[in-house]
Amino acid sequence: MTAFQTMINPSEDVMNIAKSFSEEIRTRASEFEAQGYVSQDLADRIAETGLYRLCTPKSLHGLEKSPVDYAAVTEYLAHADGSVAWVVFIGITSAISVSNLPDDAVRRIFLSDPKAITAGVFAPMGRAIKTVQGDRSGYRLTGQWQWGSGSRNAAFISGGGFVTDPEGAILKTPDGRPDQRAFFMPTTDIELLDTWQVSGLKATGSTDFRVRDLFVPEEMTFDATRMSGPDGAIHKFPIFALLGIGIAAVALGLARASLDELVGFASEKTPQGSSKPLALKPSTQSQVAKAEAELRAARLFFYESISRSWQNAMQGDEPSIEDRRDIRLATTHATNSAARVIDRMYRLGGGTSVYAKSPLQRHFRDVHVATQHMMVSDATLELVGRLFVGVETNTAQL
Repeated sequence: MTAFQTMINPSEDVMNIAKSFSEEIRTRASEFEAQGYVSQDLADRIAETGLYRLCTPKSLHGLEKSPVDYAAVTEYLAHADGSVAWVVFIGITSAISVSNLPDDAVRRIFLSDPKAITAGVFAPMGRAIKTVQGDRSGYRLTGQWQWGSGSRNAAFISGGGFVTDPEGAILKTPDGRPDQRAFFMPTTDIELLDTWQVSGLKATGSTDFRVRDLFVPEEMTFDATRMSGPDGAIHKFPIFALLGIGIAAVALGLARASLDELVGFASEKTPQGSSKPLALKPSTQSQVAKAEAELRAARLFFYESISRSWQNAMQGDEPSIEDRRDIRLATTHATNSAARVIDRMYRLGGGTSVYAKSPLQRHFRDVHVATQHMMVSDATLELVGRLFVGVETNTAQL
């Protein structure tokens, strides 16, 4: 990847893991897209390396690496295929959230099978009623969740939801917040729906999933708005930033792949109606230069904001409003910048871009699905903009 190492310094060992899969992922990308999910054999072999538990503590069979490593690995994998990178980052962030569960539940998920893959959706689309079954307290959960990325590869899936009374009114926590929880469930208890017919990121298998009146033991749930896992810097890192980082890293990897693809054939392709190769056209040179500048600038802000927040987390500091603001802005900006870069390369590629064999058309489709995610939407720009201009702002979702 051109210029990949110029702004970051990820751990060499985890980057070597990502590199070991790169060529296979690139070769099998069409296979995964056609079937609508990443094949289990590849997911299992990635799990054996520990990559899905990149940021999980070593005590839980994790690699205990930093968010910078998480971003770099995701970006690198996206250079080979956006969908594989997407499901890996979902596995990484889901594994971080598992450690918020009580010790018995963490052992059930992690220690019983060091290779178990997790997935999940944060959005509180479920509704749960407290109950007792036998001698176990828990919840009766009903809900349907969208964007269940990586669900077909996972052993456990989480779904967000609110705790309600029997009439459906949302209950409050002792400090007055809506009781919003994450519910971890074995995939065998969940119905995966065939809803993922989409334009891009097809191989993520991000289908809807649902449960109806499923008993979820108390120990398989936790407060979804607060990280309460074991002491460690990762649990001081901004919680909402982790998801946004994965989205932006995928987009950045796709953008670099698009630039590399266009440059790779620009000297050989002579557009119709032109007497000179694409690479010799001033418009091509100008557009590639603008794209390179925009991509590098976006990456610099992206990794700088992650690194600064991680340094504060390692010192034991709670995430500041400024850290949370800057990461959310940097991830949204990186995603949008990457989409603009890919759009330029797609247009420059002309007719070559539209063929199914061209990676440019897949990158184009994939990034324009990534931009639709709520974590990098225009609402984020409005939120952080309010902070910059000093307007009173609800920062609960920052």
